[in-house]
Amino acid sequence: MKGIRNVVLCELVAFLVLGIGVNWAQAQAAQSVTPAQAEPTKPASAASAQDSKDKAGDEDFFAPQPAPPLPPGMAGSDANDPRAKLAPGIYDAGEAAMGMKHLLLLKKPDAFQLGTSDPDDPKVEKITTQLGLGNNPKIPKAVHLMIAQLAFANSDLAFQGNHLFQGNFYGMTIYDISNPANAQLLTSMVCPGGQGDVSVYKNLMFMSVEMPNGRLDCGVEGFPADPAPPSDDKDGQKKSHLPSAQKDRFRGVRIFDISDVRNPKQVAAVQTCRGSHTHTLVVDPTDKDNVYVYVSGTSFVRQPEELAGCSGEKPDKDPDTALFRIDVIKVPLAAPQDARIVSSPRVFIDPRTGAINGLNNGGTHGKKGAEKPVDTDQCHDITVYSAVGLAAGACSGNGILLDIKDPAHPKRIDAVNDPNYSYWHSASFSNDGSKVVFTDEWGGGLGARCRPNDPNKWGADAIFQVKDGKLTFANYYKMPAAQSDSENCVAHNGSLVPVPGRDIEVQAWYQGGISVMDFTDPGNPYEIAYFDRGPIDAKSLVLGGDWSAYWYNGYIYASEIARGLDIFELSPTKFLSQNEIDAAKAIHLAEFNVQDQPKIEWPASLVVAKAYLDQLSRSQALAANRLTELQKAIQDADASHMSKKKVAKLRKLAPSLTKSAASAKNPADSMRMQGLADVLKHLSPSA
Repeated sequence: MKGIRNVVLCELVAFLVLGIGVNWAQAQAAQSVTPAQAEPTKPASAASAQDSKDKAGDEDFFAPQPAPPLPPGMAGSDANDPRAKLAPGIYDAGEAAMGMKHLLLLKKPDAFQLGTSDPDDPKVEKITTQLGLGNNPKIPKAVHLMIAQLAFANSDLAFQGNHLFQGNFYGMTIYDISNPANAQLLTSMVCPGGQGDVSVYKNLMFMSVEMPNGRLDCGVEGFPADPAPPSDDKDGQKKSHLPSAQKDRFRGVRIFDISDVRNPKQVAAVQTCRGSHTHTLVVDPTDKDNVYVYVSGTSFVRQPEELAGCSGEKPDKDPDTALFRIDVIKVPLAAPQDARIVSSPRVFIDPRTGAINGLNNGGTHGKKGAEKPVDTDQCHDITVYSAVGLAAGACSGNGILLDIKDPAHPKRIDAVNDPNYSYWHSASFSNDGSKVVFTDEWGGGLGARCRPNDPNKWGADAIFQVKDGKLTFANYYKMPAAQSDSENCVAHNGSLVPVPGRDIEVQAWYQGGISVMDFTDPGNPYEIAYFDRGPIDAKSLVLGGDWSAYWYNGYIYASEIARGLDIFELSPTKFLSQNEIDAAKAIHLAEFNVQDQPKIEWPASLVVAKAYLDQLSRSQALAANRLTELQKAIQDADASHMSKKKVAKLRKLAPSLTKSAASAKNPADSMRMQGLADVLKHLSPSA
């Protein structure tokens, strides 16, 4: 058992999260780590996993494995970083921070707590039965407990006004964040089916459902467990088992009316063949009557007996296979109950041959037998940037660029792969659309991937430049601090911090915490702030940490898988000034769905001018006397409450900045000089 413990853990989590039907005999026979697309999420209880293991009689099952030696030419993470040796704990772990102030942790509501750490508690068998496993005696009780806790994992976030929507494998929660330092729970809605990613638009909320326990009516009872399947077919080959067809099963995108935000009402449920692991809300600037939803399914294809037209065959056997595509749902805003799939674009097609399996990963790393190319047949996450007509798809084996000017029919215009990437997971554009940050969820987030011997090119970000519809690699970025063997850590979800003049991303790294990265120079990204806790358990890898970390209207919100919701505020350091933070706080969004990236436009205000000036001072892009002149003119205008005379003086300084921008030593400083000039030209005096 000890030799296969990590494999079994990964396979079981993959079964539950993706519904891929791996049985216990297959898990025992497996020789390598799980498929990377699994979204790992094991909420922790107040008692340690060690207690569970002892009760289960399998005390070594969750013991972490040390990292193998670094491959030649690779560098690992920094074991001397303050985050490397923090004390463990569920709610009392050691903490380290730089440039971030932790304001609040809101624990998960009772509805999303298993309520036991005892694997023999009847609650555990009840939940595993609802998930279709039942009380399988071949699975250690410690794993039964883990599976039951998994069903209550926190997932992704969305925002609207003063409300935060937090997905969960068991439903979703809505918080009032009108006072972020004192955020309050508004309501929780139980609706199992995993993984529960949410987005919002006006009076509608959308939720992804992928696991086979999802029901049309949001019922918690799931479905009866199927009889244990035979492990071998007639030829002695291992075979997968799909859950039996159920007329009431739901896998796809739920749509709720949230006109009464305390009482969401399901108004539609659009079934898809592979379910919805994630989805992307797409707003067409030219269509005010509809919104679109891009559905990324990564799970098994259900039987046609359950949903007509579904086929999981390879393209050579069935050209209409549900693999090798995404689904596009059109949602009429006046009649959301009429939402339906309107296209299923073959975004992996080879334009020369017409083969729908036209992309592959080029071979990858970290898994025996994975060196050979594997066809890409799914997208994990798609980020749309309607303002520039592009989308970036993180699609298991490839990063792709899509033209979305016709949102119902996205078309691939470029694709890249990388042998250092295992599973392309998510993407973020820079605000000007000239760069894309792709993440690699190596190992699916199930394992410790930030140890001193884990290569810093694996499980990292890859930054690409975008020019003329083509992606060009620039560099990698990985959260620099080493983490322990018992901390799941790999690149995960993040968003831009809207500091003018810079490209900054805040990003979650599971139990690696939160890292804030500057990628203004895509060839030289670096960390400017962070927050981290110690492992949930020092001796066992208990899955937890930050699923996502997003900036919204002046604060950073992080969905903590095991604990709840964290809220932070940035604080000034040598890397980031208070003026830059204040300029970012000048941006207020009415809604924010991270995969529907908004175009940020900063106001012509003194705080934005001060931010640009701080950046030009930091980079020494202007002579000291010019910096002094600009600083004094801005201070005088501020002190005069924007009198006409002082504002006129500032405006007179703009032309010389435009002239200097043309000869700046680098593109970033040129943009900052021009940005400052534009602000000064458009300042408005007080009445």
